Amino acid sequence: MTLPAPARGPGAPVPVVELRDVTKSYAGGVHALRGVSLTVGAGELLAIVGPSGSGKSTVLNVIGTLDAPTTGTVRVAGYDVGRMPDARLSALRARHIGFVFQHFHLAAGRDALDNVADGLLYAGVPRRERGARARAALERVRLGHRVGHRPAELSGGEKQRVAIARALVGEPDLLLADEPTGALDTASGEVVMELLRELNAAGTTVCVITHDTEIADALPRRVRFRDGRIASDSGTQAEPRTRSQSPTREGSAR
Repeated sequence: MTLPAPARGPGAPVPVVELRDVTKSYAGGVHALRGVSLTVGAGELLAIVGPSGSGKSTVLNVIGTLDAPTTGTVRVAGYDVGRMPDARLSALRARHIGFVFQHFHLAAGRDALDNVADGLLYAGVPRRERGARARAALERVRLGHRVGHRPAELSGGEKQRVAIARALVGEPDLLLADEPTGALDTASGEVVMELLRELNAAGTTVCVITHDTEIADALPRRVRFRDGRIASDSGTQAEPRTRSQSPTREGSAR
């Protein structure tokens, strides 16, 4: 499905994410989010950080349109997601949002190329083009030599890089990485974080959800959650990058 252009003011930049007074409550009186307002501009690299139960995973689901807020407004890429039917929400996710999860979620019986190509299934991309774009995405994460390998033949770091390639194959504006190093050893985690920095340098807005304060403190912006509220926000990057400023990097790491 083709999305209509979002409404915007003349000459006004459109934030990639905009939350206004968002709450999320569940049965039994559980209040996961309590009046959260957050704006993320194009090209930012930020951490949403907090302990278990702080609301950071809930805000990921709300930003990613996987869950609807109880009250408040959520805009992604300029679209008011609360006004969109399910079909258009699916199209929005396919076009604008990439997801990376802690436990990879790769199909065991399919090789790296097919796992990445599957990220384009709902974007209406023809089969042949899916394969070509998946191969290019794997090259981008320095796994061009592993395209025919299944998940059981890959290291943990390589599995996460396949998951990142699957997330970026649709060229999303926003990459949501939920505890992307949580299942990895230190060396593999460093490789994954360096890759996320490279993707951000090429113009992708990257939001890392983590409980790890060391990872959060190494990123330009840190939004700290506690008890469903934003406890602190270190601010935005001074100069968001554009996709044309992509660096190159040689070599490959497991």
